[in-house]
Amino acid sequence: MPWGDWINELPMGFFLTVHLAALAIGAFFSWTAHKRELPLLAWAFTLFALAEVSYITYHLDWTVFLFAHTIAEVLDLVAFVLVFGAAVARVAEPRRAASLETGGA
Repeated sequence: MPWGDWINELPMGFFLTVHLAALAIGAFFSWTAHKRELPLLAWAFTLFALAEVSYITYHLDWTVFLFAHTIAEVLDLVAFVLVFGAAVARVAEPRRAASLETGGA
């Protein structure tokens, strides 16, 4: 048996609880980012929440694992890129403004 096989002994409700909690956290952060007019972060957390929905579809036996996992990974990857983009934009904007004030390009 591969390492970690013991996790198969946990009830399906455990996994649903974990993914529902992550979905709730992602939705809350998305809503908060949207209220604060941080669109990149709002979309990133929306995509994270959708990735959790994808995992939930597997645990409800609506999709096969590789399908749900692949969809979730793609959504998480795009979310990660958006978080990075938001961080870079947040740092670059004041620097760009300061550069324009001093006559730089």
